Amino acid sequence: MIQGNMELQLSYLFERGKIMEIFTLLETLEDIMERSKRVPFTEKGIVNKEEILEIIKEIRLKLPDELKQAKWVKEERGRILEEAQKEADGIVKEAENRIIAMIDEHEITRKAYEQKAEIIETANEMSREISKGTKDYADSILANLESAVNNVSITLNEAIKTIENNRKELK
Repeated sequence: MIQGNMELQLSYLFERGKIMEIFTLLETLEDIMERSKRVPFTEKGIVNKEEILEIIKEIRLKLPDELKQAKWVKEERGRILEEAQKEADGIVKEAENRIIAMIDEHEITRKAYEQKAEIIETANEMSREISKGTKDYADSILANLESAVNNVSITLNEAIKTIENNRKELK
């Protein structure tokens, strides 16, 4: 229990450290913009593109894992839904092919129509169940991720207020 609690604290401190580094990089960007030479008669400034892109790259690397995980979850959800739809389409196609083969036999034509409806209904039900399960899974992951991102956002907002207050005190 204590070890698990310590791991959570270490994880929190690690993420908090990454967030503070992001704020430092954002302040650096802000300083670069404030120090940039102005284009005459405009509010535009001239900055070193490579320097700005390098700082942005560093910010991306330091973004919390929850944000990176959100992107992965979104992509994974799409992939799972697409896979489920392909599987459902395959089941329906297989059912249709079975029915066509059965129609050729006169005696079982009536049974074929009955089985066709059952097979299609079963395939559609399986498709709905797969789709629902996938959506429920993705929703659960997204809900957990949303909560984590909200917590990170609260921490970021608190850190921004602290930085702003500290900067005001320095002026």
